[in-house]
Amino acid sequence: MAGAAAAAAASASRVHYLSDLCCPLGGRAGPKPHVLRHQAEVFLSTGREFVYVYDREGGVLTAVYQFPHQVWHLQLLAARRALYVLCARTGIYCLSLDSRDRAEIQASCEDREDEAHPPPVIHVDPDACVLPDAALCAFTVLDDMLVTLVQGPTQWKMQLFERPCPGEAPRPGGQIGEVELSTCTPPGGVPGKPAAPCFLPVLCCTFPPDSRAPHGHPQGCGCLTLEEALFGLLFGADATLMQSPVILCGLPDGQLCCVVLKALVTCGLAPGDPKVLVKILHHLEEPVVFIGAVRAEPHAEEEQREPLPEENVHSDCLVALGHQGRTLAIKAGWSESGTLVPELREYCLPGPVLCAACGRDGRMYHSTPSNLCVVDLTRRDTPWSPEKADGAIGGLPSMLCPASLNICSVLTLTVSSGASTGGTELLALSSKGRLITCSLDLNSEVPVPPKMTMANAGQKIKELLLDIGDASERVSFLKKAVDQRNKAITSLNEAMNVSCALLSSQEGVRPISCTITTSWSRLELRDMLMATCTLENSSSFSLDQGWTLCIQVLTSSSALDLDGAGSTFTYTIPVDRLGPGSRREVTLPLGPSESGMLDLPVTMSCWLFYSLREVVGGALAPSDSLEVPYLETLPLNLPKQEGVCLPLCKRTVDMLQCLRFPGVSSQQPARAPCVPGPACEPVETFLKTCQTPGSEPAGAASLRAKYLPPSTASIRVSAVLLRTALEGGHSESPGVSEDP
Repeated sequence: MAGAAAAAAASASRVHYLSDLCCPLGGRAGPKPHVLRHQAEVFLSTGREFVYVYDREGGVLTAVYQFPHQVWHLQLLAARRALYVLCARTGIYCLSLDSRDRAEIQASCEDREDEAHPPPVIHVDPDACVLPDAALCAFTVLDDMLVTLVQGPTQWKMQLFERPCPGEAPRPGGQIGEVELSTCTPPGGVPGKPAAPCFLPVLCCTFPPDSRAPHGHPQGCGCLTLEEALFGLLFGADATLMQSPVILCGLPDGQLCCVVLKALVTCGLAPGDPKVLVKILHHLEEPVVFIGAVRAEPHAEEEQREPLPEENVHSDCLVALGHQGRTLAIKAGWSESGTLVPELREYCLPGPVLCAACGRDGRMYHSTPSNLCVVDLTRRDTPWSPEKADGAIGGLPSMLCPASLNICSVLTLTVSSGASTGGTELLALSSKGRLITCSLDLNSEVPVPPKMTMANAGQKIKELLLDIGDASERVSFLKKAVDQRNKAITSLNEAMNVSCALLSSQEGVRPISCTITTSWSRLELRDMLMATCTLENSSSFSLDQGWTLCIQVLTSSSALDLDGAGSTFTYTIPVDRLGPGSRREVTLPLGPSESGMLDLPVTMSCWLFYSLREVVGGALAPSDSLEVPYLETLPLNLPKQEGVCLPLCKRTVDMLQCLRFPGVSSQQPARAPCVPGPACEPVETFLKTCQTPGSEPAGAASLRAKYLPPSTASIRVSAVLLRTALEGGHSESPGVSEDP
């Protein structure tokens, strides 16, 4: 598969540390660092206000330039020995790198090498700013022109200037062209001091093969030379006939557009027409962080020799990379009818992408926070990629397979050919501020596995489908188990809230309450004393699965039967979805029994019970271990307690609450605790309850009646109650005294 050779050579990469800058870098959230290499000199910025110059031959830092603000971009014009630097919210600075001054600085550094002193820090004068503009976000420099990209209030603006030289004062009339690009997001921050953008645009200058392309540009300066076929397909016949350079622009919104440079030269400062000058090539739908080009199909003579370092290689594949790893590759190809057509493919590489660079061997290197990878864009005969695809001959690979180089957190890099070994050398800057080189031998031949037969391929596909089915089934069971545990956790959280609310309100109004009322009712031709328990939820929580209302009824023995034991009954009623503001009523019979005895007093206790085993145990234990055998290996920490009890109320029902009076039928509802029933004398009811007429005490009760004085009782009845009871012809009631 594509990239197999790079994968095999990745293990043979050799990493060397050149220098430690001993300064914190801007990191992924700060401005992007840059590294340029020209002959023995390396120019690099760390995303802060410093630009370092490193000498490869001497192995030392020769100079450190300190600018007024953060460095966003730098570019070296090697033929003019000029370094152009873009500072944040300030403008473009130009420094002269005179050979005599460089020799003096290098000699002074060699004198201090033994003393391990840091290199001299050269403070850049503000007068070195040749193009002041606080809205500048990107630029690229040619031999005689300077192209800038400005962020306006609502749109990006591309401007063309005459190239300023070092030491020149800013010239207001130096602008020779201008055109507006797509809309942009206004910068944030306070008025007058906008915040730094999260992603800076990318500018790249592309030349046709027969034009006077600039020579001596170091790697990473954003100058590309494309083959004539690809150049004409991308930018049109006008750019080819005029032999005009074309500016490629990758914007933070994902647009990849181009502007023909000679068409941008307009009369005076009049802006050009965007519909005519600007052409949108593609939209990556994520910020564009890199634009480059590779040679995907080397010529026969190029395969026999290694290109010289200063030689311009005509690339036949344009590459654009997005921040999240979306990659665009464009190449010219021939269709079956013999027509020249552009081939465009999108790939997905690991992200987020910190930096990227293209080599001369058809490979692209890109860095993520966890790894530095290499992908091969050349077409190779592998079992997974046919020789022809989509009707095009010699097209792009159908997929890219990144190979790891086992290097992490590379913030910027440049690629060059090794002069001695003939391999590839990467010059990179790590997130810890270390300048490193990585030597790769990517020319070793890797044996390609034999082509797979149709039968073997079918068997392999069946095995893969079975594995996918097993994995899908396991995922579904695990998802079901996770859902059950999430529901159990939610229920436990509700139970904890309910418990805290009840325990913290022992006095006063309780958020969840239970009230008990008694009434006489006619049930199966018998008068029955009924108790109604009303559970009311006044809280903001719900009582769902696992909650049960428990009611315990404890009857006492007869007052004359000391040996008799009381009976206990417990009723459990599941509480199903009792939401806030809801109530639930439960009615229970209290007597009398079949013998006609009413055991009073009766003590009723109500509490809420939360079953931990029902909620937690059902979520932890597998429903069917035979169907899901791998769930048996999961640790099951079932609760040792059955549940949690929360008392609600306790009430004693005595004989006074069960008295009934004539005049009101038992079927008529009443809210008072003493509900009238069939006609009956209260005193007679009281005496009958104490001792059944005609019965003689026995056992301990007879001894008590023999040796203890008789029991006496006094009953006070209000005049209103007597007047109501005696209506119907009786004006007096002998033996009962009035007590108003």
